Amino acid sequence: MQNNILLVDDEKDIREVLVLPLADWGYQIFEAENGKAALDKFREIQPPIVLTDIKMPGMDGIELLQKIKHENPETEVIMITGHGDMELAVRSLKNQATDFITKPINVDALEIAVQRAKDKIITREKLQEYTESLEKLIHEKTELQSHLSSLGLMIGSISHGIKGLLTGLDGGMYILNSGIAKKDQRRVKEGWEIVATMVERIRKMVMDILFCTKERKLKYERINVLTFAEEVANELEPKMKAQQIEFKKNFNSIAQEFEIDGTYVHSALINIIENAVDACDAEPKKIAPEITFGVRDHQKSIIFEISDNGIGMDADTLQKIFTPLFSAKGSKGTGLGLFISNTIIEQHGGIINVNSNPGQGTLFQIKIPKKKGPD
Repeated sequence: MQNNILLVDDEKDIREVLVLPLADWGYQIFEAENGKAALDKFREIQPPIVLTDIKMPGMDGIELLQKIKHENPETEVIMITGHGDMELAVRSLKNQATDFITKPINVDALEIAVQRAKDKIITREKLQEYTESLEKLIHEKTELQSHLSSLGLMIGSISHGIKGLLTGLDGGMYILNSGIAKKDQRRVKEGWEIVATMVERIRKMVMDILFCTKERKLKYERINVLTFAEEVANELEPKMKAQQIEFKKNFNSIAQEFEIDGTYVHSALINIIENAVDACDAEPKKIAPEITFGVRDHQKSIIFEISDNGIGMDADTLQKIFTPLFSAKGSKGTGLGLFISNTIIEQHGGIINVNSNPGQGTLFQIKIPKKKGPD
């Protein structure tokens, strides 16, 4: 707490008398000879305590008290009155003065009044500290409850997903074992493909869970945009062929580099493209399924575009797709993939825009700054 006191009195002799004990008690005293000078000094130094005479020419003590309380209600103001000025003293108390002392000033009465003002300041500061600690505790408790709630939802979602995957794995193993027992290569192949698909889904689920539970600082590196896009496309082309989805690449000839965490952004794009694959594979279509993966230069950013002619999404689904644990895929999804992709792009200072309509496919636009932003 500051030990500053603003002393206001139009009589210099009284100021000199009061300065001596106040200085002995460890206070730094600033003086003013009238209300206007006092208000200017108050605005300059913002003292916690003001000691002022009530009767002064020009701006009197009551008016000064009102202005000080208007600018800083927490300032403690002690009024100095003369004998017979009890009506003014009462008015000052109604205007939230801390205390008043009468002339001739008794040093003991002055010390009691100043100490009372100081005690009020200390009590208020402790109350503020307690309030802030209580607010922090409530915030932490609320966050803990939110985390526990999210954890419960995540466990429930993951458990449901794992149950579905294990059911699929059991079915694949049954077909595989049946094919082996009957020496039926067709059934063996069919069973093995189901097992391989389920294992891949389990692997992806585990990676998603690890991302959500482990903090990792981005490791930026300069990467060639076209090389990076080709690597993402090459990883997914075999899957597209296997599911008979036409995969088109639309890469403009741009000799650009950008600063990203390649591993993370790679995962983000893979998640989005796999979401497009699921959209194309969701239900039989009259037209051949098709996915286009493009990249282009745009001023200070690189824009990746992923479009499909799958089932599309309605407005309600669009609002929820980046919400953790939300999935429109039933047992095929955990609701983490697009949430993770959005988190990664936002960590890079980028943004994902999505346009979609039911039955008309979906377009994802992923905009990423070319240069790493400030930490």
